[in-house]
Amino acid sequence: MNEVAIHPAGTLHGQLQRGLGRAARKAAQVRGASELIYDCVRRDPRWDRQVESRSLYYARLILDLELSSAPLADHLFDPQDLLDGDDEARTSLAIDVLSDLVRLSRREAAGPLRRYAMDGENWYEALDALVALGDPGLAEGLGEIAVARCDDDDLHWLVADPENPVVLDWSVRHPRIAEAIRRRTVERHRRKEPEQPAGPDSELVARAWSGEPDSIPAILELGRRRHAALLDLAESIMHGECGPDRQRSAVCRAIRDLGPLALPRARVWVRREPGCAELGIGILARFGTPQDIPALLADLERAAVQAEWRAAAGPIEGLGRLRAGEAVPVLKTIWPETAYAYLRPRLLTALLRTAPHTAEAYAVEGLWDCEDDVRQIAAGASPLTEDTRLRLQRLRADTAEDPTVWTAAGTRLAQV
Repeated sequence: MNEVAIHPAGTLHGQLQRGLGRAARKAAQVRGASELIYDCVRRDPRWDRQVESRSLYYARLILDLELSSAPLADHLFDPQDLLDGDDEARTSLAIDVLSDLVRLSRREAAGPLRRYAMDGENWYEALDALVALGDPGLAEGLGEIAVARCDDDDLHWLVADPENPVVLDWSVRHPRIAEAIRRRTVERHRRKEPEQPAGPDSELVARAWSGEPDSIPAILELGRRRHAALLDLAESIMHGECGPDRQRSAVCRAIRDLGPLALPRARVWVRREPGCAELGIGILARFGTPQDIPALLADLERAAVQAEWRAAAGPIEGLGRLRAGEAVPVLKTIWPETAYAYLRPRLLTALLRTAPHTAEAYAVEGLWDCEDDVRQIAAGASPLTEDTRLRLQRLRADTAEDPTVWTAAGTRLAQV
Protein backbone atom coordinates (compact mmCIF):
# COMPACT_ATOMS: atom_id res chain seq x y z
CA MET A 1 0.00 0.00 0.00
CA ASN A 2 1.10 3.55 -0.65
CA GLU A 3 2.18 5.50 2.44
CA VAL A 4 1.64 8.96 0.91
CA ALA A 5 -0.53 11.11 3.17
CA ILE A 6 -4.05 11.33 1.75
CA HIS A 7 -5.70 14.70 2.37
CA PRO A 8 -9.29 14.96 3.64
CA ALA A 9 -12.04 14.19 1.15
CA GLY A 10 -13.51 17.67 1.59
CA THR A 11 -10.43 19.33 0.09
CA LEU A 12 -9.60 19.65 -3.60
CA HIS A 13 -6.22 18.05 -2.94
CA GLY A 14 -7.84 15.02 -1.33
CA GLN A 15 -10.38 14.71 -4.13
CA LEU A 16 -7.67 14.88 -6.79
CA GLN A 17 -5.70 12.22 -4.94
CA ARG A 18 -8.75 9.96 -4.95
CA GLY A 19 -9.42 10.62 -8.65
CA LEU A 20 -12.94 11.87 -8.02
CA GLY A 21 -14.94 13.37 -10.85
CA ARG A 22 -16.01 16.33 -8.72
CA ALA A 23 -12.36 17.45 -8.49
CA ALA A 24 -11.85 17.22 -12.25
CA ARG A 25 -14.92 19.38 -12.81
CA LYS A 26 -13.90 22.21 -10.50
CA ALA A 27 -10.09 22.24 -10.80
CA ALA A 28 -10.11 24.97 -13.46
CA GLN A 29 -11.89 27.35 -11.09
CA VAL A 30 -9.51 26.90 -8.14
CA ARG A 31 -6.32 28.92 -7.80
CA GLY A 32 -3.31 26.68 -7.25
CA ALA A 33 -4.96 23.57 -8.67
CA SER A 34 -2.05 23.07 -11.07
CA GLU A 35 0.41 22.55 -8.20
CA LEU A 36 -1.96 20.06 -6.60
CA ILE A 37 -2.15 18.09 -9.83
CA TYR A 38 1.62 18.02 -10.19
CA ASP A 39 1.93 16.94 -6.55
CA CYS A 40 -0.41 14.00 -7.17
CA VAL A 41 1.72 12.84 -10.09
CA ARG A 42 4.99 13.28 -8.20
CA ARG A 43 3.71 11.48 -5.09
CA ASP A 44 1.54 8.70 -6.44
CA PRO A 45 -1.58 8.68 -4.21
CA ARG A 46 -3.00 5.32 -5.30
CA TRP A 47 -3.95 3.01 -2.46
CA ASP A 48 -3.19 -0.01 -4.67
CA ARG A 49 -1.05 0.74 -7.74
CA GLN A 50 -1.73 -2.67 -9.28
CA VAL A 51 -5.41 -2.07 -9.98
CA GLU A 52 -6.17 1.66 -9.68
CA SER A 53 -6.05 4.12 -12.57
CA ARG A 54 -4.90 7.74 -12.40
CA SER A 55 -2.74 8.53 -15.42
CA LEU A 56 -5.45 9.45 -17.95
CA TYR A 57 -7.29 11.41 -15.25
CA TYR A 58 -4.24 13.62 -14.53
CA ALA A 59 -3.25 13.83 -18.20
CA ARG A 60 -6.71 15.18 -19.06
CA LEU A 61 -6.45 17.75 -16.29
CA ILE A 62 -3.04 18.88 -17.58
CA LEU A 63 -4.54 19.15 -21.07
CA ASP A 64 -7.71 20.95 -19.95
CA LEU A 65 -5.86 23.44 -17.75
CA GLU A 66 -3.25 23.96 -20.52
CA LEU A 67 -0.43 23.02 -18.14
CA SER A 68 3.14 22.25 -19.10
CA SER A 69 4.54 18.72 -18.98
CA ALA A 70 7.94 20.13 -17.97
CA PRO A 71 7.41 19.57 -14.20
CA LEU A 72 6.84 15.86 -14.94
CA ALA A 73 10.12 15.70 -16.85
CA ASP A 74 11.85 17.50 -13.97
CA HIS A 75 10.45 14.89 -11.60
CA LEU A 76 11.79 12.02 -13.69
CA PHE A 77 15.30 13.48 -13.72
CA ASP A 78 15.34 14.68 -10.14
CA PRO A 79 18.61 13.75 -8.34
CA GLN A 80 16.50 11.40 -6.22
CA ASP A 81 16.32 9.16 -9.29
CA LEU A 82 19.91 8.05 -8.72
CA LEU A 83 19.35 7.50 -5.01
CA ASP A 84 16.17 5.44 -5.48
CA GLY A 85 17.73 3.24 -8.16
CA ASP A 86 15.08 1.33 -10.09
CA ASP A 87 12.29 2.00 -7.56
CA GLU A 88 9.28 2.11 -9.85
CA ALA A 89 6.99 3.73 -7.29
CA ARG A 90 8.66 7.13 -7.65
CA THR A 91 8.43 7.39 -11.44
CA SER A 92 5.71 5.02 -12.70
CA LEU A 93 2.80 7.44 -12.55
CA ALA A 94 4.77 10.27 -14.20
CA ILE A 95 5.76 7.91 -17.03
CA ASP A 96 2.13 6.83 -17.51
CA VAL A 97 0.85 10.42 -17.47
CA LEU A 98 3.39 11.45 -20.11
CA SER A 99 2.31 8.46 -22.21
CA ASP A 100 -1.34 9.46 -21.96
CA LEU A 101 -0.47 13.05 -22.86
CA VAL A 102 1.04 11.68 -26.09
CA ARG A 103 -2.21 9.78 -26.70
CA LEU A 104 -4.05 13.06 -26.16
CA SER A 105 -1.98 14.62 -28.99
CA ARG A 106 0.62 16.31 -26.77
CA ARG A 107 3.45 14.68 -28.70
CA GLU A 108 6.11 16.79 -27.03
CA ALA A 109 5.52 14.65 -23.93
CA ALA A 110 7.33 11.82 -25.73
CA GLY A 111 10.64 13.72 -25.46
CA PRO A 112 11.10 13.19 -21.70
CA LEU A 113 10.08 9.55 -22.10
CA ARG A 114 12.78 9.01 -24.73
CA ARG A 115 15.44 10.70 -22.61
CA TYR A 116 14.45 8.74 -19.54
CA ALA A 117 14.47 5.46 -21.47
CA MET A 118 18.06 6.25 -22.42
CA ASP A 119 19.36 7.72 -19.15
CA GLY A 120 16.90 7.10 -16.30
CA GLU A 121 17.15 4.52 -13.55
CA ASN A 122 13.68 3.14 -14.28
CA TRP A 123 14.49 3.04 -18.00
CA TYR A 124 12.65 -0.20 -18.75
CA GLU A 125 9.23 1.17 -17.81
CA ALA A 126 9.74 4.23 -20.02
CA LEU A 127 10.87 1.99 -22.87
CA ASP A 128 7.82 -0.22 -22.40
CA ALA A 129 5.57 2.86 -22.39
CA LEU A 130 7.01 4.01 -25.72
CA VAL A 131 6.47 0.55 -27.19
CA ALA A 132 2.85 0.60 -25.99
CA LEU A 133 2.26 3.87 -27.88
CA GLY A 134 2.80 1.88 -31.08
CA ASP A 135 4.46 4.72 -33.01
CA PRO A 136 7.85 3.75 -34.51
CA GLY A 137 8.72 7.42 -34.99
CA LEU A 138 8.57 8.07 -31.24
CA ALA A 139 10.75 5.05 -30.46
CA GLU A 140 13.23 5.44 -33.29
CA GLY A 141 16.77 4.41 -32.29
CA LEU A 142 15.70 2.88 -28.99
CA GLY A 143 15.96 -0.67 -30.28
CA GLU A 144 19.67 -0.43 -29.49
CA ILE A 145 18.81 0.36 -25.87
CA ALA A 146 16.48 -2.64 -25.71
CA VAL A 147 19.09 -5.03 -27.10
CA ALA A 148 21.93 -3.70 -24.96
CA ARG A 149 20.09 -3.57 -21.63
CA CYS A 150 17.33 -6.19 -21.74
CA ASP A 151 17.92 -9.79 -20.77
CA ASP A 152 15.81 -12.46 -22.43
CA ASP A 153 13.04 -12.16 -19.84
CA ASP A 154 12.85 -8.37 -20.29
CA LEU A 155 12.59 -8.78 -24.05
CA HIS A 156 9.90 -11.44 -23.62
CA TRP A 157 7.66 -8.91 -21.89
CA LEU A 158 8.67 -6.00 -24.10
CA VAL A 159 7.35 -7.84 -27.19
CA ALA A 160 4.15 -9.02 -25.46
CA ASP A 161 2.27 -7.92 -28.60
CA PRO A 162 4.26 -9.45 -31.50
CA GLU A 163 2.30 -7.31 -33.96
CA ASN A 164 3.20 -3.98 -32.34
CA PRO A 165 4.60 -1.65 -35.04
CA VAL A 166 7.46 -0.52 -32.79
CA VAL A 167 8.86 -4.00 -32.07
CA LEU A 168 8.32 -5.05 -35.69
CA ASP A 169 10.34 -2.02 -36.80
CA TRP A 170 13.10 -2.86 -34.32
CA SER A 171 13.15 -6.52 -35.36
CA VAL A 172 14.32 -5.61 -38.88
CA ARG A 173 17.66 -4.43 -37.47
CA HIS A 174 17.98 -6.51 -34.30
CA PRO A 175 17.99 -10.33 -34.51
CA ARG A 176 17.45 -10.73 -30.73
CA ILE A 177 14.20 -8.81 -30.94
CA ALA A 178 13.15 -10.79 -34.01
CA GLU A 179 13.83 -14.01 -32.09
CA ALA A 180 11.84 -12.79 -29.08
CA ILE A 181 8.89 -12.02 -31.37
CA ARG A 182 9.19 -15.48 -32.95
CA ARG A 183 9.05 -17.15 -29.53
CA ARG A 184 6.06 -15.09 -28.48
CA THR A 185 4.20 -16.04 -31.66
CA VAL A 186 4.96 -19.74 -31.12
CA GLU A 187 3.74 -19.50 -27.51
CA ARG A 188 0.43 -18.06 -28.64
CA HIS A 189 -0.22 -21.04 -30.89
CA ARG A 190 0.88 -23.60 -28.30
CA ARG A 191 -1.08 -22.18 -25.39
CA LYS A 192 -3.84 -24.48 -24.20
CA GLU A 193 -6.05 -24.99 -21.19
CA PRO A 194 -4.50 -27.10 -18.40
CA GLU A 195 -5.83 -30.62 -18.15
CA GLN A 196 -8.32 -31.25 -15.37
CA PRO A 197 -7.33 -33.95 -12.85
CA ALA A 198 -9.08 -37.26 -13.37
CA GLY A 199 -10.07 -39.89 -10.82
CA PRO A 200 -12.88 -40.61 -8.38
CA ASP A 201 -13.98 -38.04 -5.82
CA SER A 202 -12.43 -39.95 -2.93
CA GLU A 203 -9.01 -39.88 -4.59
CA LEU A 204 -9.27 -36.13 -5.27
CA VAL A 205 -10.29 -35.48 -1.66
CA ALA A 206 -7.23 -37.36 -0.40
CA ARG A 207 -4.95 -35.41 -2.73
CA ALA A 208 -6.56 -32.11 -1.70
CA TRP A 209 -5.82 -32.84 1.97
CA SER A 210 -2.26 -33.98 1.29
CA GLY A 211 -0.65 -30.57 1.00
CA GLU A 212 1.50 -31.89 -1.85
CA PRO A 213 2.09 -29.87 -5.06
CA ASP A 214 -0.73 -31.71 -6.86
CA SER A 215 -3.21 -30.78 -4.12
CA ILE A 216 -4.10 -27.45 -5.76
CA PRO A 217 -5.39 -28.94 -9.06
CA ALA A 218 -7.35 -31.45 -6.95
CA ILE A 219 -8.89 -28.63 -4.88
CA LEU A 220 -9.95 -26.73 -7.99
CA GLU A 221 -11.41 -29.88 -9.56
CA LEU A 222 -13.45 -30.59 -6.44
CA GLY A 223 -14.84 -27.09 -6.77
CA ARG A 224 -15.82 -27.77 -10.38
CA ARG A 225 -17.49 -30.99 -9.20
CA ARG A 226 -19.27 -29.04 -6.42
CA HIS A 227 -18.05 -31.46 -3.76
CA ALA A 228 -19.08 -30.62 -0.18
CA ALA A 229 -15.82 -32.04 1.23
CA LEU A 230 -14.26 -28.69 0.33
CA LEU A 231 -16.07 -27.05 3.23
CA ASP A 232 -14.19 -29.04 5.89
CA LEU A 233 -10.94 -28.55 4.00
CA ALA A 234 -11.55 -24.81 3.85
CA GLU A 235 -12.04 -24.61 7.64
CA SER A 236 -8.82 -26.53 8.23
CA ILE A 237 -6.73 -24.48 5.80
CA MET A 238 -8.11 -21.10 6.82
CA HIS A 239 -7.40 -21.94 10.47
CA GLY A 240 -3.85 -22.92 9.51
CA GLU A 241 -4.22 -26.52 10.68
CA CYS A 242 -2.92 -28.04 7.44
CA GLY A 243 -1.43 -27.16 4.09
CA PRO A 244 0.81 -24.30 2.99
CA ASP A 245 -0.39 -20.73 2.57
CA ARG A 246 -0.53 -21.08 -1.22
CA GLN A 247 -3.52 -23.39 -0.80
CA ARG A 248 -5.63 -20.58 0.63
CA SER A 249 -6.25 -18.83 -2.67
CA ALA A 250 -7.02 -22.16 -4.36
CA VAL A 251 -9.57 -23.20 -1.75
CA CYS A 252 -11.21 -19.75 -1.85
CA ARG A 253 -11.60 -20.03 -5.62
CA ALA A 254 -12.95 -23.57 -5.34
CA ILE A 255 -15.46 -22.72 -2.61
CA ARG A 256 -16.99 -20.06 -4.86
CA ASP A 257 -17.74 -22.80 -7.38
CA LEU A 258 -19.95 -24.51 -4.80
CA GLY A 259 -22.43 -21.66 -5.12
CA PRO A 260 -25.45 -21.72 -2.77
CA LEU A 261 -24.33 -25.12 -1.47
CA ALA A 262 -21.78 -23.23 0.66
CA LEU A 263 -24.30 -20.78 2.16
CA PRO A 264 -25.23 -22.65 5.38
CA ARG A 265 -21.57 -23.11 6.34
CA ALA A 266 -20.71 -19.53 5.31
CA ARG A 267 -23.35 -18.19 7.70
CA VAL A 268 -21.72 -20.12 10.53
CA TRP A 269 -18.26 -18.86 9.55
CA VAL A 270 -19.38 -15.24 9.60
CA ARG A 271 -20.86 -15.60 13.09
CA ARG A 272 -18.45 -17.93 14.87
CA GLU A 273 -15.31 -18.70 12.84
CA PRO A 274 -12.98 -15.65 12.67
CA GLY A 275 -10.44 -17.46 10.49
CA CYS A 276 -13.09 -18.12 7.86
CA ALA A 277 -15.17 -14.97 8.26
CA GLU A 278 -13.73 -13.21 5.21
CA LEU A 279 -14.36 -16.26 3.03
CA GLY A 280 -17.88 -16.49 4.46
CA ILE A 281 -18.63 -12.85 3.65
CA GLY A 282 -17.46 -13.45 0.08
CA ILE A 283 -19.91 -16.33 -0.27
CA LEU A 284 -22.78 -14.29 1.21
CA ALA A 285 -21.94 -11.46 -1.18
CA ARG A 286 -22.15 -13.74 -4.21
CA PHE A 287 -24.96 -16.10 -3.26
CA GLY A 288 -26.68 -14.75 -0.14
CA THR A 289 -30.37 -14.00 0.23
CA PRO A 290 -32.14 -11.09 1.95
CA GLN A 291 -31.58 -12.75 5.33
CA ASP A 292 -27.85 -12.09 4.86
CA ILE A 293 -28.19 -8.31 4.44
CA PRO A 294 -27.52 -7.53 8.15
CA ALA A 295 -24.27 -9.52 8.13
CA LEU A 296 -23.09 -7.90 4.90
CA LEU A 297 -24.00 -4.41 6.12
CA ALA A 298 -22.25 -4.92 9.46
CA ASP A 299 -19.12 -6.11 7.68
CA LEU A 300 -19.19 -3.11 5.32
CA GLU A 301 -19.59 -0.66 8.20
CA ARG A 302 -16.65 -2.31 10.02
CA ALA A 303 -14.46 -2.11 6.90
CA ALA A 304 -15.37 1.56 6.38
CA VAL A 305 -14.58 2.52 9.99
CA GLN A 306 -11.23 0.72 9.85
CA ALA A 307 -10.47 1.90 6.28
CA GLU A 308 -9.98 -1.72 5.18
CA TRP A 309 -11.02 -0.78 1.68
CA ARG A 310 -10.19 -4.05 -0.07
CA ALA A 311 -12.42 -5.92 2.38
CA ALA A 312 -15.29 -3.55 1.50
CA ALA A 313 -15.55 -4.72 -2.12
CA GLY A 314 -17.43 -7.97 -1.44
CA PRO A 315 -20.08 -6.53 0.89
CA ILE A 316 -20.70 -3.63 -1.52
CA GLU A 317 -21.29 -6.04 -4.40
CA GLY A 318 -23.53 -8.26 -2.28
CA LEU A 319 -25.64 -5.42 -0.92
CA GLY A 320 -26.08 -4.05 -4.43
CA ARG A 321 -27.06 -7.46 -5.78
CA LEU A 322 -29.66 -7.80 -3.03
CA ARG A 323 -30.90 -4.21 -3.61
CA ALA A 324 -30.49 -3.46 0.09
CA GLY A 325 -31.93 0.02 0.54
CA GLU A 326 -30.71 0.18 4.13
CA ALA A 327 -27.13 0.23 2.80
CA VAL A 328 -27.56 3.49 0.87
CA PRO A 329 -26.32 5.86 3.64
CA VAL A 330 -23.04 3.98 4.12
CA LEU A 331 -22.56 3.60 0.35
CA LYS A 332 -22.93 7.38 -0.05
CA THR A 333 -20.45 7.97 2.77
CA ILE A 334 -17.82 5.67 1.30
CA TRP A 335 -18.00 7.17 -2.21
CA PRO A 336 -16.03 10.37 -1.43
CA GLU A 337 -14.06 8.98 1.51
CA THR A 338 -12.42 5.86 0.16
CA ALA A 339 -8.81 6.18 -0.93
CA TYR A 340 -9.34 3.03 -3.04
CA ALA A 341 -10.76 4.15 -6.37
CA TYR A 342 -11.24 0.51 -7.38
CA LEU A 343 -14.30 0.48 -5.09
CA ARG A 344 -16.17 3.15 -7.01
CA PRO A 345 -17.43 0.99 -9.91
CA ARG A 346 -18.92 -1.31 -7.28
CA LEU A 347 -20.32 1.61 -5.31
CA LEU A 348 -21.96 3.13 -8.38
CA THR A 349 -23.47 -0.21 -9.42
CA ALA A 350 -24.80 -0.76 -5.90
CA LEU A 351 -26.29 2.75 -5.71
CA LEU A 352 -27.98 2.36 -9.09
CA ARG A 353 -29.61 -0.85 -7.87
CA THR A 354 -30.59 0.31 -4.40
CA ALA A 355 -31.48 3.99 -4.98
CA PRO A 356 -31.70 4.77 -8.73
CA HIS A 357 -32.85 8.38 -8.30
CA THR A 358 -30.14 9.16 -5.72
CA ALA A 359 -27.56 7.46 -7.91
CA GLU A 360 -28.09 9.87 -10.82
CA ALA A 361 -25.86 12.54 -9.23
CA TYR A 362 -23.11 9.96 -8.69
CA ALA A 363 -23.44 8.76 -12.27
CA VAL A 364 -23.00 12.31 -13.58
CA GLU A 365 -19.90 12.77 -11.43
CA GLY A 366 -18.68 9.38 -12.62
CA LEU A 367 -18.32 10.65 -16.21
CA TRP A 368 -15.20 12.49 -14.97
CA ASP A 369 -13.92 9.70 -12.68
CA CYS A 370 -10.40 8.27 -12.90
CA GLU A 371 -11.62 4.66 -13.25
CA ASP A 372 -12.71 3.61 -16.72
CA ASP A 373 -15.23 1.12 -15.25
CA VAL A 374 -16.91 4.02 -13.46
CA ARG A 375 -16.99 6.07 -16.67
CA GLN A 376 -18.47 3.12 -18.56
CA ILE A 377 -21.24 2.55 -15.99
CA ALA A 378 -21.89 6.28 -15.73
CA ALA A 379 -22.14 6.64 -19.50
CA GLY A 380 -25.03 4.20 -19.52
CA ALA A 381 -26.80 5.61 -16.48
CA SER A 382 -26.39 9.41 -16.50
CA PRO A 383 -29.42 11.52 -17.35
CA LEU A 384 -29.00 13.26 -20.69
CA THR A 385 -28.54 16.98 -20.15
CA GLU A 386 -26.60 19.53 -22.14
CA ASP A 387 -23.65 19.07 -19.78
CA THR A 388 -23.61 15.27 -19.83
CA ARG A 389 -24.20 15.13 -23.58
CA LEU A 390 -21.08 17.24 -24.17
CA ARG A 391 -19.09 15.00 -21.86
CA LEU A 392 -20.35 11.84 -23.57
CA GLN A 393 -19.40 13.28 -26.94
CA ARG A 394 -15.88 13.92 -25.69
CA LEU A 395 -15.56 10.42 -24.26
CA ARG A 396 -16.77 8.90 -27.51
CA ALA A 397 -14.25 10.91 -29.56
CA ASP A 398 -11.24 10.56 -27.23
CA THR A 399 -8.68 8.20 -28.77
CA ALA A 400 -6.99 7.77 -25.37
CA GLU A 401 -10.21 6.49 -23.82
CA ASP A 402 -10.89 2.82 -23.08
CA PRO A 403 -12.93 1.20 -25.91
CA THR A 404 -15.62 0.05 -23.47
CA VAL A 405 -16.24 3.69 -22.56
CA TRP A 406 -16.39 4.71 -26.25
CA THR A 407 -19.06 2.08 -26.81
CA ALA A 408 -21.10 3.00 -23.74
CA ALA A 409 -20.96 6.73 -24.57
CA GLY A 410 -21.98 6.12 -28.17
CA THR A 411 -24.88 3.87 -27.13
CA ARG A 412 -26.14 6.44 -24.64
CA LEU A 413 -25.94 9.30 -27.13
CA ALA A 414 -27.98 7.24 -29.58
CA GLN A 415 -30.84 7.08 -27.06
CA VAL A 416 -32.36 10.42 -28.03
